[in-house]
Amino acid sequence: MKAYVLMHVRPGSVPEVVRNLRRLKGVTQANMTFGPYDVVAEVEVHDFNALGPLVASEIQAIPGVMDTLTCLVVEP
Repeated sequence: MKAYVLMHVRPGSVPEVVRNLRRLKGVTQANMTFGPYDVVAEVEVHDFNALGPLVASEIQAIPGVMDTLTCLVVEP
């Protein structure tokens, strides 16, 4: 299962948040973005039950991450 996690990040913390995201198992990409969100991470987990702990316990715990929005990828 793939998802995109969009994040608002505390000003000045973006580079460190991206570095920390790239170290997490399940994060396949993490990038700084311009627009309404500061960082977008692509995550891939084996099933839906693994997504919640990854986002809530690991991604949201990174210092500087203020809030997240998770968008599930679906096949048309």
